[in-house]
Amino acid sequence: QVQLTESGGGLVQAGQSLRLSCAANRSFFSKMGWYRQAPGKQRELVAMMTIDNNTNYADSVKGRFTISRNKARNAVYLQMNNLEPEDTAVYYCYGFFRQDFWGQGTPVTVAS
Repeated sequence: QVQLTESGGGLVQAGQSLRLSCAANRSFFSKMGWYRQAPGKQRELVAMMTIDNNTNYADSVKGRFTISRNKARNAVYLQMNNLEPEDTAVYYCYGFFRQDFWGQGTPVTVAS
């Protein structure tokens, strides 16, 4: 069974940083990334990295967030700098190999 496990969420003040981590028990994903879902809103893409290291970011996080993967391709990270209250959401790790796989989510709260 494929498992994605997030860690690193928490409560921070606006302007501070957090680093999210996602560990997978498989290394076959062709792409891995992060989505988020704020209360009352749809889940949205935050950042994605493909197997050949191409990246894609939501406009709202460009220049503040950075996605990376380890060499074994079984972990993905999200460095979040200069956090804003609008970044408050549950952040979900995502992986794709023939189908979508999701983690359970880790909450991030940014206080103003």
